[in-house]
Amino acid sequence: MTAMDRDLELELVGRLTRQDGDAFDKIYETFHPRLFNFLARLSRQRDVAEDLVEETWLRVVTHAPRLHPDTRLAPWLFTIARNLYVSYCRSRALDYDLLAGPPMWSTPPAGPSPFEAAAAGELQQRVEAELATLPGPYREALLLVALEGLTPAEAAIVCGVAPDTMRQRLKRARGLLAKRLDAPAAGSLSVLREALP
Repeated sequence: MTAMDRDLELELVGRLTRQDGDAFDKIYETFHPRLFNFLARLSRQRDVAEDLVEETWLRVVTHAPRLHPDTRLAPWLFTIARNLYVSYCRSRALDYDLLAGPPMWSTPPAGPSPFEAAAAGELQQRVEAELATLPGPYREALLLVALEGLTPAEAAIVCGVAPDTMRQRLKRARGLLAKRLDAPAAGSLSVLREALP
């Protein structure tokens, strides 16, 4: 997780609205891996995540001139990525709320990807497997708050729900994950951050 200084963020937003290529490059460098991992964990399909993250960046370029000067980049970018994923599910008649399934790759890729390298440990593998079985809204709540460091209020904005709804999703998601891992401590956000860097 990469935290961005608020003054730098405001400067980058201003430069991005003026279509400054260097500002875009900095934002891309900071957020691309995070957006890809978020989409990969939601979709559990590398090719889908690659397509959706590419489309996310195209939308950023298209809509950047209309940004408000005080825009928070992480919630804005994750909202774009999540909305594209939900649209992807709808276009394929997939039930996003119930969507859970097999691991991201049915056969291992040729070499270890950064994603696989991060999930090398036993706890990481267990958490990753159980996280993939959670219903979509719970999975995305944990990904946004536990892994991406968004506040529950920011995650609520990304998902288009009330803050109370997001807090409820987080509580249920942590409870389900802890129960499935058979470890009460696994329900804490810090364990998720450590298990899924």
